[in-house]
Amino acid sequence: MARIGRTRAAFRVAAVLTSTVAVGIIGTINPASADDDPPWKVIATGLDNPRQLTFGDDDDDELYVVEAGEGGAGPCVTGPEGDEVCFGMSGAVTKVDLDHKYKAKRVLKGLPSVAGEGGANALGPSDIAFDDSKFALTIGLGADPAARPSVGPGGRALGTLVGGKIYKNKWSKITDLAAFEAAKDPDKAGPDSNPVSVIYAEDDDDGYVAVDAGGNTLLSVSKKGKVKTLAVFPDVMVDAPPFLGLPPGTKIPMQAVPTSVVEGRDGAYYVSQLTGFPFPEGEAKIWRVKPGNKPKVYAEGLTNVTDLAVGPKGKLYAVELAEHGLLSGSPGRVAKIDAWDDDHKTVVGGLVAPYGIAIDGKTAYVTTGSVAANEGQVIKFRL
Repeated sequence: MARIGRTRAAFRVAAVLTSTVAVGIIGTINPASADDDPPWKVIATGLDNPRQLTFGDDDDDELYVVEAGEGGAGPCVTGPEGDEVCFGMSGAVTKVDLDHKYKAKRVLKGLPSVAGEGGANALGPSDIAFDDSKFALTIGLGADPAARPSVGPGGRALGTLVGGKIYKNKWSKITDLAAFEAAKDPDKAGPDSNPVSVIYAEDDDDGYVAVDAGGNTLLSVSKKGKVKTLAVFPDVMVDAPPFLGLPPGTKIPMQAVPTSVVEGRDGAYYVSQLTGFPFPEGEAKIWRVKPGNKPKVYAEGLTNVTDLAVGPKGKLYAVELAEHGLLSGSPGRVAKIDAWDDDHKTVVGGLVAPYGIAIDGKTAYVTTGSVAANEGQVIKFRL
């Protein structure tokens, strides 16, 4: 059996660890939280490994949720954690109509997806951005791009940025981000690609800005598909966890694993990070990137961040997949970011596998249950 190489981005590690908490809870309680009286409203259910979400272009009444899918019948290969993962065209984008009783409909289907047993812990579609009537969508990979042929012809779309018109249910490749990583390897750590986040960037040649979590990079993509590196996020040395059995005080390298990009009111890009193994509490950062300059730390003291959104008065809000670190098995939260203090305010806590966030005025929408098929939700709450 072919083997997909271990992704430095560690997204499948993150998903597997988180699912030890989430999957055991999903199906018996609200996947959003164990709270009997939660401060939110569930507006969509039955999603397959939901990831990021965004509003339609100039239409805050339409919320688009990206689903990584549930894999399929195969080909099946050995995944990065030694488990069997199977390929299928089950990735999707669901539109939630916020003006009509939250009616949900899959408007884009048949996207590449790779998932474990039961459709859990999928890699596939991750984020969507709109430019008028057209969309751009990242499709994850989580491996060396050379591994794509192992899952058959459909695997060629893994690790790419695709686009089209949402209601035609058709898409085509804008550019191959994994091929760029294989050719350029900006962080010089060996090819590994997992495109996860994308925004439309009007000031950047009317193209897109994307995050490659596997390559540890922020990338610019022109409308013609030309890719260039805007920033590379560095490894840092952290304390080795005790269970590794290393001498006390031993340091090991931890990768940045960038996860999401938003454009701030100041025109700079703000990039969150999940962090790689050992996923320590408080070691995730938010980086500020001005093209042409080295990235600078904007905020510290966060843990395993998967998405960012700009809220009222330009404040940043972050989703933490696991508030106390993935190895702790803790639930996640939404936090309001304080650039001057590491004590970021919890807006909503106790969330099971939260992932994406979108904000309209003082209302936030968050995906939860992001590690399981058919169990994902979108919740709504006031900031």
